[in-house]
Amino acid sequence: MQFATGAMGTLLPKLAELLKEEYDLQKSVKEGITFLMAELKSIQAALEKVSKVPLDQLDKQTKIWAWDIRELSYDIEDNIDTFMVRVDGLEPAKKHNFTWLIDKCHKSLSKIKIRHKIANEIKDIKSQVREVMERRDRYKIDDVATNLPTFVDPRILSLYENVTKLVGIDKARDDLMKKLSVGDEAPKKIKMVSIFGIGGLGKTTLSKVVFDMLKLHFDRAAFVPVGQNPEIKKVLKDILVELNKHKYLSFDVTSSERHMINELREYLDNRRYLIVIDDVWEPSQWNIIKLALIDSNCGSRVITTTRIFQVADEVAKEFGEVFIMEKLSDDNSKKLFYNRIFGAACNCPTSNQSVEATKKILKRCGGIPLSIITIASLLVDKPAREWSAIYDSIGFGSGDQNVAVQNMRKILSFSYYHLPSYLKTCMLYLSIYPEDHLIEKDSLIWKWIAEGFVQEEEDKTLFEIGERYFIELINKSMIQPKDEGGSIFYCHIHDMVLDLIRNLTAEGNFVKIFEKPHELHRLSSERTTVRRIALHESWNHGKNNDLDVGMTHLRSFNAINCTISMMPSLLSFQVLRVLELFEVKVTGGLYLKHIGKLRQLRYLGMMSTRLAELPVEIGDLVHLQTLDFRYIDLKELPSTICKLSKLVRLRLIGETSVLTGVGNLSSLQYLELGGDSIENIKDFIMEVGKLTELRILKFCVDDVIDEGTKNTLLASLCSFRRLQTLEITFHFFFRDTVSISESWHHWEAPSQLREFRIPGMDLPRLPAWVNLMCVPYLSKLLLAVIAMEARDLDMLARMPALRVLMLRTQQRILWTVGGAGLFPNLRFCRMMNIALTFLPGAMPMLTKLQLWLWASEYCAASDVGLGHLPLLNRVKVVLDCEGATGRQVEEAEAALRRMVKSHPNRPAIGVYRLEERLMKRDEDHDDEEISAKDHIDRNGDDGNSAYTDKERDNDPAKEEEEEEKATNQS
Repeated sequence: MQFATGAMGTLLPKLAELLKEEYDLQKSVKEGITFLMAELKSIQAALEKVSKVPLDQLDKQTKIWAWDIRELSYDIEDNIDTFMVRVDGLEPAKKHNFTWLIDKCHKSLSKIKIRHKIANEIKDIKSQVREVMERRDRYKIDDVATNLPTFVDPRILSLYENVTKLVGIDKARDDLMKKLSVGDEAPKKIKMVSIFGIGGLGKTTLSKVVFDMLKLHFDRAAFVPVGQNPEIKKVLKDILVELNKHKYLSFDVTSSERHMINELREYLDNRRYLIVIDDVWEPSQWNIIKLALIDSNCGSRVITTTRIFQVADEVAKEFGEVFIMEKLSDDNSKKLFYNRIFGAACNCPTSNQSVEATKKILKRCGGIPLSIITIASLLVDKPAREWSAIYDSIGFGSGDQNVAVQNMRKILSFSYYHLPSYLKTCMLYLSIYPEDHLIEKDSLIWKWIAEGFVQEEEDKTLFEIGERYFIELINKSMIQPKDEGGSIFYCHIHDMVLDLIRNLTAEGNFVKIFEKPHELHRLSSERTTVRRIALHESWNHGKNNDLDVGMTHLRSFNAINCTISMMPSLLSFQVLRVLELFEVKVTGGLYLKHIGKLRQLRYLGMMSTRLAELPVEIGDLVHLQTLDFRYIDLKELPSTICKLSKLVRLRLIGETSVLTGVGNLSSLQYLELGGDSIENIKDFIMEVGKLTELRILKFCVDDVIDEGTKNTLLASLCSFRRLQTLEITFHFFFRDTVSISESWHHWEAPSQLREFRIPGMDLPRLPAWVNLMCVPYLSKLLLAVIAMEARDLDMLARMPALRVLMLRTQQRILWTVGGAGLFPNLRFCRMMNIALTFLPGAMPMLTKLQLWLWASEYCAASDVGLGHLPLLNRVKVVLDCEGATGRQVEEAEAALRRMVKSHPNRPAIGVYRLEERLMKRDEDHDDEEISAKDHIDRNGDDGNSAYTDKERDNDPAKEEEEEEKATNQS
C-alpha cells in the first residue's frame, strides 16, 4: 500500500532518545513517552499489514485511518526534532566570567520553557494516539489482510496467447532452447534455466511457447504457476496433477510437504521430465520445490520465471544458469504495436501525425510488450490522427476505469506490493525525478538517509545500509541499473513503473509533482499538508511563478532542470531535510538568505545551479550531512563550512575554492574536490590527513609538488585505514615525476581498498601492494606504468574482485591470458600497448574490451581467441599507424574485424586509426593518402573521432570519461 509506514521507522528510536538523562524531562513526560512508544509499536504493526494490501482492495475507512496515522507520525517527529535542536542549541559556552553566568541563566530559563512546551505536546499527542487506537479497533484494521476479495490474475491470459500473434519472441525462444540443450547429443544431467526480468516483459509467454514446443520430447511435462503468496503444498500437488491427472487429481492435499515431496521424487525417478515453475517470488519457495526435482540422469529440464534476481541466482547455483529477458527492439516494438491495432497483415500508417504519435507511445512503453499491447488495445478502430490525443487523455491515473490499463497496472504493481515497507518508501521517493532522468546512486541514497528512510543496523554505516536497499530494488526489477565499466553509479526508472509510483504517491500525498503551470496554484487552494515537492522542466516554461504555497511542514524541496523566478523565503521551511536545485536557473538570483535557519537540513545540493551568494550562516546547519556544490559559479565557500561537524559528504567541482580548515570536518567520509577548489595544495594535504573517517577521496594536483609535500601526502594516505576509493588526478604532464611515482611502490594501501585511479602519472612499475593479499577487494584499477612483466599481469589476473582494469604501458607487450580462473569477474578491460591472446575460461564475465595496438606489427596476427569470451558485446580498437604502410593498416584492421565478426555474440566494433604522424606509404598506394578517421560497423559503435599525439600521451581514462559523460547527458 502506498502509505507505507510514514515516519515510524525513525520516530520510535527518537522517542527512546528523549528518555535519556541529557534531556532532563519530568517523570510524567517520560511516562507519556513510554506510553507512546508502546502504542506506536502496535500501530506500526497494523500499518505493516495495511501496506501489504493493494490500494484497490482497501475500503475507504482503512485508507483514511492509514492516512491519518502516517500524517500524525510526521507531526510527532517534527515536534521531537524541533525540541532536540532547540535544546542542543542552548548549550552554554565554556567561559568563566560574569557574561557567561548571565548567558547560562538566560539559557536555563529557555530550556525550562522548551521542556514545558514538549510536555504539553506529549499530552496532546497521547490523546491523538488514543483516538487512533480506538478507531483501529473499531474498524478492525488488524483483520484487513485476511478479508481480501479474490480476483483473476490478468497474467493468465498470456498462457493462452495465440503463438501467431507473438512478435519478437523468435530470438528469445531460440536462445532459451540453446541454453536448455535439449537435442539428442545433449547432456543427460538435469539442467535448470531461470528466466529473469521486469514485470510485463513476457517471461510467462516465452516459457509457455518453449514448453509447448518441447513437451512432446519428454516422458512427462508440467507447467505450474506459483505467485506471490503460494501455499507450497498446493503447488506441489499442482505439479503432481499436471504430471498425471488420473493418478493425482484426488490426491490428499492435507498430506505433509515431506510426504508430497517424496511422492514427487518417486514418480519422477528414472523419468525424463520437463517442468516449468512460473512466477517464483522467494528463494525459500524454490528451495522447497527443488527438493522434489530428482536428477536421474535422463536429460530432464526445468524452467523457472521470476522478477527477483535472488531467485534466479538460486535456481542457477547447482544445475543451471540465468536467462535475462531482454526488452523488445525498436523494430519489434513497432511491429507489435501495429499488429495489435491493424492485424498482422496490415500496412503501417505513414502520416506524420501517426509516425510521431507512435514514437511518443513506444518511447514510453520502453520495449515492454505488456505496455505496448495495453496501449494498442485502446487505439483499435481509432483514426491515427487521434492517437496522440487519446494517449494523452489516458493519464494512467487511479481514476482511469479502462480494464486494459487497470490490468497492466495490476501486473506491474505486484512487484511494488511485494517490497518490504522500508523499500516501498524508498521506491516512492523516486517519483521526484522526471521521466528519463539519470539518477545518481550516491545522491539518491543520501537523500533517503536525510529523510530518515534508512534504518540503523549494528556495525553498518547508514550509507552501506542504503546501498543495500538500492541493490535490492535492482534485484527486484524495480529500477534499472546503468552499468559503467562494471560499476553502477546511476539508475533509470522505466516510464511505466514511474507512472505506477506517481499514481501511488498522488493517492497517498507522499510527493507533489509539478510539471504544468497550473498545478502549483491548484495546490495553494488545497488544505492538504505538503511534505515533499518536485518541480520539473515543463512546469513553468520560464513564466513567473512565485512558489507562494504553505511549506511549514515541507521535508523535501527538489527542483530539477527548470527555471524559477526566485526561491521562497527559507524561513518558511521549518522542518526541511532535503534541498536540491539540480541544473536550475533562478532568474532573480539565488542568495539563500536565512540558510542557517534550516536546522533540520541534512542534504543541500546545488549541482550546476548558479549561486549569487552563500551566507556565512551555512555553518549553523548542525545536522547537514551532504553538501554538493558542483559547478555553482561561486568564487569561494565561506570558512564557516568547517563548523559542519556532522558533514559526511562534500563535493566541490568548478571554479569555487574551499578555504583552509577542511581538517575540522571530523565526520567526513566522502571528499571530492576539483582542481580549482584547492587554493594551496600543501596546506590541503596537511589538512586532509586529519580526516581519518574518509572512505572516498578524489582531488586534483595542478602543479609539481616538492619532496616535503610528497612525503606529507603519502603519510596522510597511510592514515586512511578505511579508505575504499582513491582518485588523484595529476595535471602536470611531461614533467619529472619519478620521485613521487616511485613512492607509490611503498604505499601501505588499506586492505578494503576498492578503487585506485591516478590518471596523469606514469609509475616506473606495478606497485608492490597491488596483489590479492594486500587489497583483496580491489575492483577498479587505472594505472599507467613505464614497464611491466608478464608475472605482473599474471598476478592481476588472479585478483577475484577486479571488475574494471585500465592499464597503459610504454613498452609493447604480447601476453597470453591463461585458462580458467583468471580475471573471474572482470567486466571492462582497456589495455594500451598490450596485445592479448585469450585461452578458454579466461575473463568469463568480460563484456567490453578496448585495445590500443600498433598496426606495423599486428597485420600478421592470427586468431587471438575472442571467441573464448562468452559475454563480449563491444570491442574498440585504436590502431597506432606510426611506421606502418597503408597495406599493413588495412590488413590489421581487416584481421580485427574478422575476429570480432566471427564471435557468436556479434559484438559492436569500433576501429580507430591514429595517423597524425607520417606513415610510410605502401608502394602500391602511392597516390592514396589515408586520412585520420574512424571505421565503424553500423551494427555497433558509431561516432567520429580523430586522435592526436597529445591525446595519445595523456591519461588513458580520459576518453572513457568523455564517453561516460556523453552517455549520461544523452
